[in-house]
Parts: sequence; structure tokens; C-alpha cells
Amino acid sequence: MAFGVFMHKDGSGYADIPEVHYQFPKIYLSRAKQMIGDWIVYREPVKLPQSKGFFAVAKVAQIIPDPYRADHFRALIEAGSYLPFEPTVPHIVDGEPVERDLANAQSAVRPLSNSDFARIVALGLPEDETLPRVGDPEPLSRVREEQTSFEIERPLVQSLLNRPFRDRAFRRAVLHAYDGRCAVTGWRLVNGGGRLEVEAAHIRPVEHCGPDSVRNGLALSGTAHWMFDRGLIGVADNHEIIVHRKVNDRAGVEAIINPSGRIIAPEREADRPHPQFLAWHRAFHAFSA
Repeated sequence: MAFGVFMHKDGSGYADIPEVHYQFPKIYLSRAKQMIGDWIVYREPVKLPQSKGFFAVAKVAQIIPDPYRADHFRALIEAGSYLPFEPTVPHIVDGEPVERDLANAQSAVRPLSNSDFARIVALGLPEDETLPRVGDPEPLSRVREEQTSFEIERPLVQSLLNRPFRDRAFRRAVLHAYDGRCAVTGWRLVNGGGRLEVEAAHIRPVEHCGPDSVRNGLALSGTAHWMFDRGLIGVADNHEIIVHRKVNDRAGVEAIINPSGRIIAPEREADRPHPQFLAWHRAFHAFSA
């Protein structure tokens, strides 16, 4: 087994859903097989305008022939392992590449050294148990070499599957994507301690195999979160907010929906809710077609 890098670009023509599977051509099969049962980091190409660099970590469960494209394969991501980075990790930090072993830097699927993996994950998932206060700077501190030389199989990898750790990372990523604003009401409330009141909601819950992905998340105020989790409101693929027919105070619910009638989604297309997760939520709560 070995750590690795999967290169991903939205709209590339590959049938990737990074939270679920990664499609690649046969030429990378031997490399990808080495990563079965181990962790990879996702990276956007350097030449992509406004590239976000390394943006997530996930565990490869198995590799299968692609059912729709000849001479291609799919790396299936282990359920519950995908975790987005916040902040995303740029290719260069303090004038040096974050990925130091660049022998195969142009390959879409390539191995990653233990130290490079540790450095990238530590930068993307800082050991911060609280969300930043409003207005606080978000410096991307360089990780010292002595912080990445530990046995990689121990605390870092264990943390990637630790539920409280994952909850904090998911909340941090979702709230940053939505700028701390409730997608339904449009409110950006701050409590007396200077912390955002908005919560991070899974569209498809973890207990129903939903990933800890920004695209499976919504930033919601407490009331909107409660209504969404109970299926009183849903979201159409065009982001229109739907009020369920079982709601007994429709006017009251509609009164807190922002004037556009649609969720206030992140600016980046790649951070917006995936139709697959929205469709699951509507089907699970029996919204009318």
C-alpha cells in the first residue's frame, strides 16, 4: 500500500465524483493498485486558473473496470473517508513546493511520500478545535519538518477517521464555502463571543452513507437546519427551496426563506450542492416530483 495523489479538474471530461469514485485511463492502473486500502490527496492542476491546489483527502477502497468507458478504471472511495481541506493547500508555500518529491509531478495518478502526505494533511486540516472568529486572519503557516517526521500510521491517519475530528473539519469547510451565511434565510448572525451561529448540515446524512463533502453540505441557521433534517424543506436541482406538503404553517416557513426563493450557494461551482445528494434528500423525504 502507498499514499498517492489523484489529479482532478472539474469539467475535464472524466466521470469523477471525488467523494465517490475517480476515473482514470489504463496507463495508471499499476500505480493506482498500490493505493488500494490507503489514502490519497486530491489536487487541481497547477496550470488551472485560480487552482485551489490540494483540496481533499480520501481512502481508496477498491479499483474496478469502468462500466461505461473502455480501457478506463474507477478507484472507489471508501464510504465515510472523504474529507475536504480548509484551508485548501496551495502548490507552493513560503516559496517551496508542498509536494517535495516531484519526480512524477505531471502524472494524474502518482505515489506520495509519507512526509509529503503528512505535510499536506497537516496544512489542510489544522489542529484547530474551534472555528475562526469573525475577522480573524487565516494564515497558512508552514509546517515544520519535525512535525511531519512521525510514524504516519499513527495519530494522523487515526484522526482522519475520528468522528469529532471529521465533524470539525466538515463544519469549517462548509462555513467557509458559504461565508458563514445561512443558505436558506440569508442570515449571517454572530453571537456575543464573535462566533458565527450558522451550522453545517449534511444533505445526505452520514448515517445514510453521506460523505463529509462541501457538496454534500449546506450552511443553515438552527431553525432551517431542523426543518431540513426533518424534510420540511428541500432543495431542487436548480437550487429552488421547496416547502413540503406536510408543513402545517406554510406561510410561516416561507417567511424566513430569503427573497430569491433559492438557496444562497457558494460562488465556486465546485462547492455547490451536488444534484445526486439533493435528489437523495428529496426522495428520502418523499417530496413531490
